[in-house]
Amino acid sequence: MHAARDAKSRRAVRRAPARGAVFPKRSGPPRRRKATSGPPPLAAAAAGEVSGGAEVATPMGATRPPAVAGVFYPADPARLRDRVDGLLGVAAPPQAPPPAALVVPHAGYRYSGPVAATAYAHLSATRPGVARVTVIGPAHFVLFAGLALPGTDAFAGPLGTVPVDHESEDLLRQLAGVHDLPEAHAREHSIEVQLPFLQRVLGPFTAVFVALGRSHPEQVAAVVDVALDRPDGLVVVSSDLSHYHDAATARRLDAATAGAIESLRPEDLAPDAACGQAGIAGLLLAAGRRRLRATRLDLRNSADTAGSVDRVVGYGAWTFGPGPLSRDR
Repeated sequence: MHAARDAKSRRAVRRAPARGAVFPKRSGPPRRRKATSGPPPLAAAAAGEVSGGAEVATPMGATRPPAVAGVFYPADPARLRDRVDGLLGVAAPPQAPPPAALVVPHAGYRYSGPVAATAYAHLSATRPGVARVTVIGPAHFVLFAGLALPGTDAFAGPLGTVPVDHESEDLLRQLAGVHDLPEAHAREHSIEVQLPFLQRVLGPFTAVFVALGRSHPEQVAAVVDVALDRPDGLVVVSSDLSHYHDAATARRLDAATAGAIESLRPEDLAPDAACGQAGIAGLLLAAGRRRLRATRLDLRNSADTAGSVDRVVGYGAWTFGPGPLSRDR
Protein backbone atom coordinates (compact mmCIF):
# COMPACT_ATOMS: atom_id res chain seq x y z
CA MET A 1 0.00 0.00 0.00
CA HIS A 2 1.18 3.51 -0.49
CA ALA A 3 0.70 5.21 2.88
CA ALA A 4 3.45 7.60 3.88
CA ARG A 5 3.99 10.58 6.12
CA ASP A 6 3.43 13.99 4.57
CA ALA A 7 6.54 15.72 5.79
CA LYS A 8 6.94 18.42 3.16
CA SER A 9 6.59 21.15 5.77
CA ARG A 10 9.45 19.78 7.80
CA ARG A 11 12.21 20.09 5.21
CA ALA A 12 15.34 21.96 6.28
CA VAL A 13 15.61 25.35 4.64
CA ARG A 14 18.40 25.58 2.07
CA ARG A 15 20.17 28.72 1.04
CA ALA A 16 20.64 29.47 -2.62
CA PRO A 17 24.25 29.71 -3.74
CA ALA A 18 25.54 33.04 -4.90
CA ARG A 19 25.09 33.68 -8.59
CA GLY A 20 28.10 32.42 -10.46
CA ALA A 21 28.97 29.85 -7.83
CA VAL A 22 30.73 26.86 -9.36
CA PHE A 23 30.46 23.34 -8.01
CA PRO A 24 33.31 20.95 -8.78
CA LYS A 25 32.55 18.12 -11.16
CA ARG A 26 32.98 14.58 -9.90
CA SER A 27 33.54 11.44 -11.90
CA GLY A 28 31.48 9.28 -9.55
CA PRO A 29 27.97 9.60 -8.17
CA PRO A 30 27.10 12.58 -5.93
CA ARG A 31 28.23 12.35 -2.34
CA ARG A 32 25.34 11.76 0.02
CA ARG A 33 24.67 12.31 3.66
CA LYS A 34 22.02 10.65 5.74
CA ALA A 35 18.98 12.64 6.77
CA THR A 36 17.36 12.22 10.16
CA SER A 37 15.09 9.29 9.32
CA GLY A 38 14.95 6.34 6.96
CA PRO A 39 13.79 6.45 3.35
CA PRO A 40 10.08 6.28 2.56
CA PRO A 41 8.53 3.05 1.27
CA LEU A 42 9.15 2.92 -2.48
CA ALA A 43 5.49 2.36 -3.32
CA ALA A 44 4.46 5.36 -1.24
CA ALA A 45 7.02 7.64 -2.86
CA ALA A 46 6.10 6.49 -6.34
CA ALA A 47 2.39 7.09 -5.73
CA GLY A 48 3.11 10.74 -5.07
CA GLU A 49 3.36 10.65 -1.28
CA VAL A 50 6.65 12.07 -0.04
CA SER A 51 8.44 11.40 3.22
CA GLY A 52 11.25 13.48 4.59
CA GLY A 53 13.71 10.72 5.25
CA ALA A 54 15.49 9.91 2.00
CA GLU A 55 19.14 10.74 1.45
CA VAL A 56 20.17 14.26 0.51
CA ALA A 57 22.52 14.72 -2.43
CA THR A 58 25.18 17.40 -2.48
CA PRO A 59 25.33 19.74 -5.52
CA MET A 60 25.93 17.96 -8.79
CA GLY A 61 28.20 18.67 -11.70
CA ALA A 62 27.37 19.65 -15.27
CA THR A 63 24.76 16.91 -15.79
CA ARG A 64 22.07 16.00 -13.29
CA PRO A 65 21.86 12.21 -12.98
CA PRO A 66 18.48 10.48 -12.66
CA ALA A 67 17.22 10.34 -9.07
CA VAL A 68 14.15 8.08 -9.28
CA ALA A 69 14.91 5.65 -12.12
CA GLY A 70 14.06 2.17 -10.89
CA VAL A 71 11.51 3.56 -8.42
CA PHE A 72 9.09 5.80 -10.28
CA TYR A 73 9.81 4.27 -13.67
CA PRO A 74 12.03 1.46 -15.05
CA ALA A 75 15.75 2.12 -15.05
CA ASP A 76 16.42 -0.25 -17.94
CA PRO A 77 16.13 1.68 -21.23
CA ALA A 78 14.36 -1.09 -23.15
CA ARG A 79 11.84 -1.69 -20.38
CA LEU A 80 11.27 2.04 -20.02
CA ARG A 81 10.65 2.49 -23.74
CA ASP A 82 8.20 -0.40 -23.71
CA ARG A 83 6.44 0.96 -20.62
CA VAL A 84 6.05 4.48 -21.99
CA ASP A 85 5.04 3.31 -25.47
CA GLY A 86 2.52 0.92 -23.94
CA LEU A 87 0.93 3.71 -21.90
CA LEU A 88 0.83 5.99 -24.92
CA GLY A 89 -0.63 3.24 -27.07
CA VAL A 90 -3.73 2.80 -24.93
CA ALA A 91 -4.28 6.49 -24.13
CA ALA A 92 -7.36 8.02 -25.72
CA PRO A 93 -7.34 11.79 -25.25
CA PRO A 94 -10.33 13.81 -26.44
CA GLN A 95 -9.89 16.09 -29.42
CA ALA A 96 -8.48 19.49 -28.53
CA PRO A 97 -6.33 22.18 -30.16
CA PRO A 98 -2.54 21.76 -30.11
CA PRO A 99 -1.20 22.60 -26.66
CA ALA A 100 0.68 25.69 -25.63
CA ALA A 101 0.81 24.16 -22.16
CA LEU A 102 -0.05 20.96 -20.32
CA VAL A 103 -0.80 20.04 -16.72
CA VAL A 104 0.49 16.53 -16.04
CA PRO A 105 0.79 14.41 -12.85
CA HIS A 106 4.12 13.23 -11.51
CA ALA A 107 3.70 10.04 -9.50
CA GLY A 108 5.21 6.68 -10.34
CA TYR A 109 4.13 5.32 -13.70
CA ARG A 110 2.18 2.51 -12.04
CA TYR A 111 -0.06 5.11 -10.45
CA SER A 112 -0.27 8.23 -12.61
CA GLY A 113 1.30 6.92 -15.82
CA PRO A 114 -2.04 6.30 -17.56
CA VAL A 115 -3.17 9.88 -16.83
CA ALA A 116 0.15 11.41 -17.87
CA ALA A 117 0.08 9.36 -21.07
CA THR A 118 -3.23 10.98 -22.03
CA ALA A 119 -1.52 14.38 -22.08
CA TYR A 120 1.51 13.18 -23.98
CA ALA A 121 -0.55 11.23 -26.52
CA HIS A 122 -2.40 14.48 -27.20
CA LEU A 123 0.93 16.27 -27.62
CA SER A 124 2.20 13.56 -29.98
CA ALA A 125 -0.93 13.76 -32.13
CA THR A 126 -1.16 17.53 -32.36
CA ARG A 127 2.26 19.14 -31.86
CA PRO A 128 5.19 16.71 -32.14
CA GLY A 129 7.56 19.39 -33.48
CA VAL A 130 8.07 21.20 -30.16
CA ALA A 131 11.73 22.16 -29.78
CA ARG A 132 11.74 23.94 -26.40
CA VAL A 133 10.03 22.67 -23.25
CA THR A 134 9.77 24.43 -19.90
CA VAL A 135 8.93 21.97 -17.12
CA ILE A 136 7.67 23.54 -13.89
CA GLY A 137 7.28 21.34 -10.83
CA PRO A 138 6.99 21.73 -7.06
CA ALA A 139 10.05 21.09 -4.91
CA HIS A 140 9.23 18.28 -2.48
CA PHE A 141 12.51 17.97 -0.58
CA VAL A 142 14.00 21.44 -0.11
CA LEU A 143 12.33 24.54 1.30
CA PHE A 144 13.34 27.82 -0.33
CA ALA A 145 11.87 31.06 -1.57
CA GLY A 146 11.26 31.66 -5.25
CA LEU A 147 11.86 29.55 -8.33
CA ALA A 148 14.98 27.43 -8.77
CA LEU A 149 16.97 26.56 -11.87
CA PRO A 150 19.23 23.50 -11.66
CA GLY A 151 22.56 25.13 -12.50
CA THR A 152 23.42 22.24 -14.83
CA ASP A 153 23.94 21.74 -18.55
CA ALA A 154 21.68 18.71 -18.97
CA PHE A 155 19.43 16.15 -17.29
CA ALA A 156 20.42 12.53 -17.85
CA GLY A 157 18.09 9.54 -17.84
CA PRO A 158 17.81 5.99 -19.14
CA LEU A 159 16.60 7.23 -22.55
CA GLY A 160 19.41 9.73 -22.99
CA THR A 161 20.32 13.27 -22.04
CA VAL A 162 18.15 16.37 -22.39
CA PRO A 163 20.21 19.56 -22.84
CA VAL A 164 19.29 22.67 -20.91
CA ASP A 165 18.13 25.71 -22.88
CA HIS A 166 20.57 28.25 -21.45
CA GLU A 167 19.24 31.13 -23.55
CA SER A 168 15.82 30.75 -21.98
CA GLU A 169 17.37 30.32 -18.54
CA ASP A 170 19.16 33.65 -18.95
CA LEU A 171 15.81 35.30 -19.69
CA LEU A 172 14.27 33.73 -16.61
CA ARG A 173 17.12 34.90 -14.38
CA GLN A 174 16.00 38.45 -15.09
CA LEU A 175 12.67 37.74 -13.34
CA ALA A 176 12.06 38.34 -9.66
CA GLY A 177 12.67 35.30 -7.50
CA VAL A 178 14.42 33.12 -10.10
CA HIS A 179 17.85 31.81 -9.08
CA ASP A 180 20.07 28.73 -9.37
CA LEU A 181 19.66 26.12 -6.65
CA PRO A 182 20.97 22.67 -7.62
CA GLU A 183 19.85 21.17 -4.31
CA ALA A 184 16.22 21.78 -5.21
CA HIS A 185 16.62 19.54 -8.25
CA ALA A 186 18.99 16.86 -6.98
CA ARG A 187 16.30 14.46 -5.70
CA GLU A 188 13.20 16.01 -7.23
CA HIS A 189 10.89 13.62 -9.09
CA SER A 190 8.17 16.04 -10.24
CA ILE A 191 10.27 17.19 -13.18
CA GLU A 192 12.29 14.05 -13.86
CA VAL A 193 9.31 11.76 -14.47
CA GLN A 194 8.14 13.93 -17.38
CA LEU A 195 11.30 13.40 -19.41
CA PRO A 196 10.82 9.82 -20.69
CA PHE A 197 7.39 10.75 -22.06
CA LEU A 198 8.76 13.87 -23.74
CA GLN A 199 11.67 11.89 -25.18
CA ARG A 200 9.31 9.35 -26.73
CA VAL A 201 6.86 11.82 -28.32
CA LEU A 202 9.15 14.66 -29.43
CA GLY A 203 12.16 14.92 -31.67
CA PRO A 204 15.31 16.58 -30.33
CA PHE A 205 14.47 19.32 -27.84
CA THR A 206 16.03 21.51 -25.19
CA ALA A 207 14.44 22.18 -21.84
CA VAL A 208 14.25 24.56 -18.92
CA PHE A 209 13.63 22.98 -15.53
CA VAL A 210 12.02 25.16 -12.86
CA ALA A 211 11.46 23.92 -9.31
CA LEU A 212 8.96 25.92 -7.28
CA GLY A 213 9.63 26.91 -3.71
CA ARG A 214 7.55 29.47 -1.81
CA SER A 215 6.36 31.47 -4.79
CA HIS A 216 3.48 33.62 -5.94
CA PRO A 217 1.39 32.64 -8.97
CA GLU A 218 2.39 35.89 -10.67
CA GLN A 219 6.03 34.76 -10.53
CA VAL A 220 5.06 31.52 -12.23
CA ALA A 221 2.95 33.38 -14.80
CA ALA A 222 6.00 35.44 -15.73
CA VAL A 223 7.97 32.23 -16.36
CA VAL A 224 5.12 30.87 -18.48
CA ASP A 225 5.06 34.08 -20.52
CA VAL A 226 8.79 33.89 -21.22
CA ALA A 227 8.46 30.26 -22.25
CA LEU A 228 5.52 30.81 -24.58
CA ASP A 229 7.12 33.86 -26.18
CA ARG A 230 10.07 31.71 -27.27
CA PRO A 231 9.88 29.98 -30.69
CA ASP A 232 8.46 26.45 -30.57
CA GLY A 233 7.84 26.70 -26.82
CA LEU A 234 5.75 24.36 -24.68
CA VAL A 235 5.07 24.59 -20.94
CA VAL A 236 4.53 21.49 -18.82
CA VAL A 237 3.23 22.14 -15.30
CA SER A 238 3.78 19.07 -13.15
CA SER A 239 1.33 18.52 -10.32
CA ASP A 240 -0.65 15.84 -8.56
CA LEU A 241 -4.01 16.83 -7.06
CA SER A 242 -5.55 16.00 -3.66
CA HIS A 243 -3.55 13.91 -1.21
CA TYR A 244 -4.37 11.30 1.44
CA HIS A 245 -8.19 11.31 1.33
CA ASP A 246 -10.47 8.36 0.70
CA ALA A 247 -11.38 7.88 -2.95
CA ALA A 248 -14.85 9.45 -2.73
CA THR A 249 -13.56 12.57 -0.98
CA ALA A 250 -10.69 12.84 -3.45
CA ARG A 251 -13.08 12.74 -6.40
CA ARG A 252 -15.16 15.53 -4.90
CA LEU A 253 -12.13 17.72 -4.16
CA ASP A 254 -10.49 17.05 -7.51
CA ALA A 255 -13.74 17.85 -9.34
CA ALA A 256 -13.70 21.29 -7.69
CA THR A 257 -10.08 21.76 -8.73
CA ALA A 258 -10.95 20.73 -12.28
CA GLY A 259 -13.71 23.33 -12.33
CA ALA A 260 -11.28 26.05 -11.28
CA ILE A 261 -8.77 25.00 -13.92
CA GLU A 262 -11.30 24.78 -16.73
CA SER A 263 -12.81 28.17 -15.92
CA LEU A 264 -9.33 29.73 -15.59
CA ARG A 265 -10.06 30.87 -12.05
CA PRO A 266 -6.89 30.54 -9.94
CA GLU A 267 -8.67 32.27 -7.08
CA ASP A 268 -10.96 29.23 -6.80
CA LEU A 269 -8.11 26.79 -6.21
CA ALA A 270 -8.03 25.59 -2.62
CA PRO A 271 -4.62 26.02 -0.93
CA ASP A 272 -4.26 22.23 -0.68
CA ALA A 273 -5.89 21.45 -4.02
CA ALA A 274 -2.61 20.23 -5.48
CA CYS A 275 1.03 19.89 -4.51
CA GLY A 276 1.80 22.10 -7.51
CA GLN A 277 -0.93 24.61 -6.68
CA ALA A 278 1.28 27.65 -7.35
CA GLY A 279 2.33 26.23 -10.71
CA ILE A 280 -1.25 25.60 -11.78
CA ALA A 281 -2.39 29.01 -10.52
CA GLY A 282 0.40 30.77 -12.41
CA LEU A 283 -0.44 28.90 -15.59
CA LEU A 284 -4.11 29.89 -15.23
CA LEU A 285 -3.13 33.56 -14.91
CA ALA A 286 -1.01 33.43 -18.05
CA ALA A 287 -3.59 31.37 -19.95
CA GLY A 288 -6.35 33.85 -19.18
CA ARG A 289 -4.29 36.76 -20.45
CA ARG A 290 -3.42 34.85 -23.60
CA ARG A 291 -7.03 33.75 -24.10
CA LEU A 292 -6.19 30.07 -24.03
CA ARG A 293 -8.76 27.43 -23.25
CA ALA A 294 -8.26 24.61 -20.76
CA THR A 295 -9.52 21.21 -21.89
CA ARG A 296 -9.68 18.23 -19.53
CA LEU A 297 -7.91 15.19 -20.90
CA ASP A 298 -8.18 12.87 -17.90
CA LEU A 299 -9.10 12.94 -14.19
CA ARG A 300 -8.54 9.95 -11.92
CA ASN A 301 -6.81 8.96 -8.69
CA SER A 302 -4.60 6.17 -7.47
CA ALA A 303 -7.61 4.06 -6.50
CA ASP A 304 -8.55 4.00 -10.19
CA THR A 305 -5.10 2.89 -11.32
CA ALA A 306 -3.19 0.82 -8.79
CA GLY A 307 -3.81 1.80 -5.17
CA SER A 308 -6.08 1.53 -2.15
CA VAL A 309 -9.42 3.35 -1.90
CA ASP A 310 -8.64 4.47 1.65
CA ARG A 311 -5.76 6.88 1.10
CA VAL A 312 -5.37 8.14 -2.42
CA VAL A 313 -3.62 10.76 -4.53
CA GLY A 314 -5.50 12.55 -7.30
CA TYR A 315 -4.18 12.88 -10.86
CA GLY A 316 -5.40 15.09 -13.69
CA ALA A 317 -4.26 16.11 -17.16
CA TRP A 318 -5.24 19.27 -19.02
CA THR A 319 -4.21 20.92 -22.25
CA PHE A 320 -4.22 24.68 -22.84
CA GLY A 321 -4.65 25.83 -26.41
CA PRO A 322 -6.40 28.43 -28.54
CA GLY A 323 -10.17 28.55 -28.37
CA PRO A 324 -13.13 30.29 -26.75
CA LEU A 325 -12.82 30.82 -23.03
CA SER A 326 -15.34 29.43 -20.61
CA ARG A 327 -14.94 32.64 -18.62
CA ASP A 328 -14.84 36.15 -20.07
CA ARG A 329 -11.50 37.73 -19.29
